[in-house]
Amino acid sequence: MKDILNELETRRQTARLGGGQRRIDAQHAKGKLTARERVELLLDEGSFEEFDMFVAHRCTDFGMQAERPSGDGVVTGWGTVNGRMVYVFSQDFTVFGGSLSETHAQKICKIMDMAIQNGAPVIGLNDSGGARIQEGVASLAGYADVFQRNIMASGVVPQISVIMGPCAGGAVYSPAMTDFIFMVRDSSYMFVTGPDVVKTVTNEIVTAEELGGASTHTRKSSVADGAFENDVEALIEVRRLVDFLPLNNREKPPVRPFFDDPGRIEHSLDTLIPDNPNTPYDMKELILKTADEGDFYEIQADYAKNIITGFIRLEGRTVGVVANQPMVLAGCLDIDSSRKAARFVRFCDAFEIPILTFVDVPGFLPGTAQEYGGVIKHGAKLLFAYGEATVPKVTVITRKAYGGAYDVMASKHLRGDFNYAWPTAEIAVMGAKGAVEILYRSELGDAEKIAARTRDYEDRFANPFVAAEKGFIDEVIMPHSTRRRVCRAFASLRNKKLSNPWKKHDNIPL
Repeated sequence: MKDILNELETRRQTARLGGGQRRIDAQHAKGKLTARERVELLLDEGSFEEFDMFVAHRCTDFGMQAERPSGDGVVTGWGTVNGRMVYVFSQDFTVFGGSLSETHAQKICKIMDMAIQNGAPVIGLNDSGGARIQEGVASLAGYADVFQRNIMASGVVPQISVIMGPCAGGAVYSPAMTDFIFMVRDSSYMFVTGPDVVKTVTNEIVTAEELGGASTHTRKSSVADGAFENDVEALIEVRRLVDFLPLNNREKPPVRPFFDDPGRIEHSLDTLIPDNPNTPYDMKELILKTADEGDFYEIQADYAKNIITGFIRLEGRTVGVVANQPMVLAGCLDIDSSRKAARFVRFCDAFEIPILTFVDVPGFLPGTAQEYGGVIKHGAKLLFAYGEATVPKVTVITRKAYGGAYDVMASKHLRGDFNYAWPTAEIAVMGAKGAVEILYRSELGDAEKIAARTRDYEDRFANPFVAAEKGFIDEVIMPHSTRRRVCRAFASLRNKKLSNPWKKHDNIPL
């Protein structure tokens, strides 16, 4: 018995060392944590329960049978984040560069299956060089098995990927199917093919950072939802995100203690909208002043900044926020912002998170670049996402809501539950100047007449009352009472039941 216990302890110690002390030191020298250190930081202290510590690969080609490290390059198991259960896998770069083998994939698939069965989120800490070349097609099969689990888990349990090292080839497609992707600046990369292959095939000379670094994926491609300075910050922010999310699609998001008055009046909001309708203002101010304790977790902050997406709490309950940002492109909707917001709305709907929409949108961005890029189809994604969503939806129009963009931004016609407008709201087919130039084309030569017509149009339509008369706006509210009205609206919608007609799945315009 004693011998077995000694062997158990020896094996455990060997497994914990992964690829050995020399490689651990090399990992630390790059400013990166080891796979186990990451798990310890992510989870509550002492909560981690590991699976498959002693699993080893089965490959005998290329002399691989000589080196069979325990765990095979990935640490898997479950633990808790602030007392709530999550499943986690953490790839170990010190073992064969974190490359994925058949058994490595089986370990990941096991915890993903358990996550789906038990209804808990999956967090993947990715640090992998891609497929293990020595195993050939068995490694590719392993990837496809993981992909299938990602697809089955989508919309059932939240899936979060943290890219903490180089991820190439198949290693990027699994994160791409998860709900949130976070990266670490200067140490993590994502690309389908690396810089060397790019140079060989296309003759482009590009660095790993330029091709697939954190700034590329947070600003240009929209692949990643956020980037952090180091491993520690990334893991702490993931813990913060998990606090906002439900464990699965059958549970409500968590209710946290809050220390903010739901009826709080914010008089500063009465002067948020500038007198000049063309002057921008910062929509984030409104979001922060509406949220409990001014806490806002923004998603994709560096991409398509003309729309803001993220999570706040109202009375301790998670709410998804979508808001036009007048500071960027005057808050116009375009291809990028439509895609960004549509994906966020669909996530919220899948996990029963209510949606709050702040609207100040002069329309869709005009131009050949937008039309050639398919703004019609991309704009339709956001329209589709809002119309499909059955969760509580509260909309506040602060200033402009013009044309088709008024419809798209969670209007009453897309089954909005509460649609409020500030007194400064302008709901119309288009701005006064454009409308007058079409309606009174014959008078364009007379500047005085046109100016008078414009003023008349503004008086008649540049207000919320025409829409309110038709029942498209439920109430015109004072800006300072926004938090109180929105909190009460969501409180009244907690038992909302709405279902869409039966279908296998929809066919959103991708």
